[in-house]
Amino acid sequence: MYSNLKKLYLLPFILMMQLSFGQNQQLPEWQPGFLDIHHINTGRGDAAFMVFPDGTTMLVDAGDMSETHPRTTSRRNAKLVPNRAKTAPEWIGDYIDQFLPKNQERKLDYALITHYHDDHFGETDSLRRVAPGGYQLTGIMEVGTLIPIKTLIDRGFDFPINLKDQKVQSQERFSKDKYGMIATLKEYWKFIANQSKKGGLKNEALQVGSSKQIRLQRYPTEYPGFSVQNIASNGMIWTGYDDTSYALFEEGEYHGENPLSNVIRIDYGKFNYCTGGDISGINGFGQTDLNAVESHVAPVIGAVDVATLNHHGNRDSQNPFYVRTVRPRVWIQQNWTADHPGEEVLRRITSKKLYPGDRDIFSTIMLQGTKDVIGGRLDEYKSQEGHIVVRVYENGNTYDVYVLNDASEEREIKRKHGPYKSR
Repeated sequence: MYSNLKKLYLLPFILMMQLSFGQNQQLPEWQPGFLDIHHINTGRGDAAFMVFPDGTTMLVDAGDMSETHPRTTSRRNAKLVPNRAKTAPEWIGDYIDQFLPKNQERKLDYALITHYHDDHFGETDSLRRVAPGGYQLTGIMEVGTLIPIKTLIDRGFDFPINLKDQKVQSQERFSKDKYGMIATLKEYWKFIANQSKKGGLKNEALQVGSSKQIRLQRYPTEYPGFSVQNIASNGMIWTGYDDTSYALFEEGEYHGENPLSNVIRIDYGKFNYCTGGDISGINGFGQTDLNAVESHVAPVIGAVDVATLNHHGNRDSQNPFYVRTVRPRVWIQQNWTADHPGEEVLRRITSKKLYPGDRDIFSTIMLQGTKDVIGGRLDEYKSQEGHIVVRVYENGNTYDVYVLNDASEEREIKRKHGPYKSR
């Protein structure tokens, strides 16, 4: 009897909660002074759409793994979401159209490619359509054809090896690469040439140490507390002083794309956010590598409020030194495979011994294979699927984290967490 009365008493409050966060409730519109960071889940790689406080826009990565690989369509990898009516880049474009500030020109002020892997910038194959400009439509090339890009920033092409050199391209590591990085780069270069001539696109390499390369384009003087600090690129690391840097690698020394990833930190008042592509910090024996990129960037990144998991949470990432130094309140995992996260990574980022205090973890997807292996430890995640939106409020003092429905074309709110207080 008491149980039934209690249910009746609580019913109005339950209904109010359902109404306030109903299935059709949309993310409130961006307002001037907000910093929005949307981690978009397509199931095909990383993509993060950002709206800066004055309305300046930036896209970080546009992953688009080929559907011709058995790995992509296996249970090991995520499904294309919300459905197969569009390609992953088309869904990214559709997402941007929904959350682009109202009454603003339909374009991207910046696009940043962290490195040249398929799950970050696209991949050519026999199924891709060809644009009128003569390049295949995949990844950033398709997004940039749908929505014009003013400035496209990448890691450049000539260091530590010259990727445009035919002798380099003929090396076995590239000629037998089943994911076709060089083939995709050739399409990327065609895209840049076409869009530069047609739409005025500017292509630049990330300038390590600069806090002026990526900046507010509309009302910069109104938000003096906002900046984007370039931390690392091509193994060049910012010293933390002025715009000086030092090199981890010598010319001709190529250890793959991941350690060459672009790393940036976004500051807005007290709020700090960092993202670093696929850098890592664990060596082949599972030990902290103090010569790895993670270990070098950690001191100049410093403690932040929100950090994306490097390399999607792969077991070679988030070394103890990096975790202890960066110590975010919120971790965000941009995921697409059952390999991620490594269980040891989860142990490190949740460890109160590495750094004290609360921390919340969000993932864009969690596959069944991961759940079968790791089990109950995954319950430590606040969310295991959906687009993850960090909304930072004016002056950067507080922020919320929204989880949007990635199975729906309307992308309604599933959950809201916060408010969090910036450091």
